[in-house]
Amino acid sequence: MKKSGLKTNCFFYRRAALSFLTVLSGVVFAQAETHSNLQSVNETGASAWEGSFPFTIRGVITTTLDEVLDPTPNFLPWDNGANSGKMGAEWQIFIQAVDEGDFGGTALWLGQNYGNQPWIRNEALSYTNEAWLENLSRVTTDSESGTALAPGDLVEVTVRKSLAYGGKRNINEAHSNAPDNKFDVYLLEADYGLPEPELITLSDLVLPDTSGENAQLNIFDQTRQTGGEHYQGTRVRINSLQIVSAEGWNPEETWSKRGNIKVTDGNNHFFALRHPRRNIGPVPTGVFDAIGIINQESGSSTLGSTGYELLIQEVVDQSPVPQLYIDASNAMILWTAESSDWVLESASTPDGSWSAVEVMPIFEEGTYKVKIEFSQKQSFYRLRKNK
Repeated sequence: MKKSGLKTNCFFYRRAALSFLTVLSGVVFAQAETHSNLQSVNETGASAWEGSFPFTIRGVITTTLDEVLDPTPNFLPWDNGANSGKMGAEWQIFIQAVDEGDFGGTALWLGQNYGNQPWIRNEALSYTNEAWLENLSRVTTDSESGTALAPGDLVEVTVRKSLAYGGKRNINEAHSNAPDNKFDVYLLEADYGLPEPELITLSDLVLPDTSGENAQLNIFDQTRQTGGEHYQGTRVRINSLQIVSAEGWNPEETWSKRGNIKVTDGNNHFFALRHPRRNIGPVPTGVFDAIGIINQESGSSTLGSTGYELLIQEVVDQSPVPQLYIDASNAMILWTAESSDWVLESASTPDGSWSAVEVMPIFEEGTYKVKIEFSQKQSFYRLRKNK
């Protein structure tokens, strides 16, 4: 990761000086907070944070501004409960710790129709479509310069409200459009750089399940030194995965359906993946690595020891290239593969111009065969992954 330099430090101290001046005018000074402290949990995984508002927190943006949730405006009134629970537009990004001694990351979340929550029932606390777009623009640009934010930017967030749900504490507006509930995002350094993903395996996140039920047995550690709690909000690269269920492998599906992906490492470890709102390629057919952010969605405000998942951002195919064989007696080139994702190419020299062999392969008993015309002219063949 690129380290922050003098420019960032000078900016940070200038911000601190401004905060000191606001104390003199009667505004409460915002204390600095860490991600590891903000995400602290008790023995059930519920939030154990005991800090106060407002506070500031720093981190690198690790997601695009629309790959997690759909921010398309969709105002819906309470209408005597007809739209109960319908949040309409939602927005979420993650920022990851950069300061020495800190670890993990935190999600920033906004919703449009807060008033449709069954315990609120007041559309005055929701955003109209126009107001939603104004608020969205406010948090996706630097609060001072108006510069558009992007993944890899180092930012500081001034937080006035925060709620815990699903095993993690989010920075949010506490389900209200009140001005005093808003958070501000300040750009400290553009293009600071994305954190290098930590290289882990499923055994770092879950225990093996030998029951035959393919269950996800989460490693929960209240101290957050191991397991999903340690990596929560962090970019990771999980090695040697295979698809068990790819039901949610579709960027156009809903949030809940995009979470219906299960993988294994072939050693009885099972884990959930969630597809982003963008195309990351077809369902992997062999062994692959997945790069993304460890998230948690336990579905409870009091139980936070379950629901760990990977929000996928990139797939790295680790399947070995099949070996080509020549059957000279039958003028055939053959290879064994589990899928048709490989394209046979030919060239007159190894470093020449490669082009796909036009003859379609025949598939018989796990082997692909291509009938070719052997001649005196020298030819070279290779397989290329069909993305």
